[in-house]
Amino acid sequence: MIKQAELLWERIIKRGSNQDINFREVLNLQPSATVEEFQLIESTLGVQLPEEMKSFYSVYNGQVWDLGVEPFVRNLTLSPISEIINNWEFLQEEFDPDDGLLDINYGAEVKPILWNKKWIPIAENGGGDYLCLDTDPTEVGVFGQVLYFYHDYGNRSIEAKNLYEFIEVCLNEES
Repeated sequence: MIKQAELLWERIIKRGSNQDINFREVLNLQPSATVEEFQLIESTLGVQLPEEMKSFYSVYNGQVWDLGVEPFVRNLTLSPISEIINNWEFLQEEFDPDDGLLDINYGAEVKPILWNKKWIPIAENGGGDYLCLDTDPTEVGVFGQVLYFYHDYGNRSIEAKNLYEFIEVCLNEES
C-alpha cells in the first residue's frame, strides 16, 4: 500500500509541476509521519486510522500552510497530524457529540449528526470546511470513506470510498 501512496504523491507533484516549476517546494510538504505520531492521533481521537491514511502520511506528513502554499488537490491543504489533532479538538468544542441523531439526511452511508467524533479532519480549505475520513459509517457505509464537512450548513457529502479513490478522482478531474 505504501507503493500506491508513493505513486499518488508522484502524480500530485507531476501534475502541479506542469503549471509551476517549483511545485514540490510550494506544496510545503513535511517529512513522513512517525510511528509515535500515528499512535498519538489514534489515542487522542480514539480511532483506528484507515490503512490508506497511514500509507499516505508515511510518505509526507501533510503540508504546513503559509502564504503561497499550493493545495495538494482541489482547494485543500493536507493537514499534518499535529494540525489534524488541533482541528479535531476544535470541532469537538464547537459541536456537542451528545446531541444525538438529527432529522437530516446525508445519504445512507453517513450517520445523521452534525459532527461525529470518529471523523478525522485530514484537509481543510481555510474557510472552516474540512475533508474527513469517516471511521464510524452506517451499516451501508465504508470504514475510511471520504466526506466533506461544511461548516455553515448541514451538508455532508460522500466523495469516495477511501482516501486513494478520492485523490484519483481529483487527479482525473484536474488533468
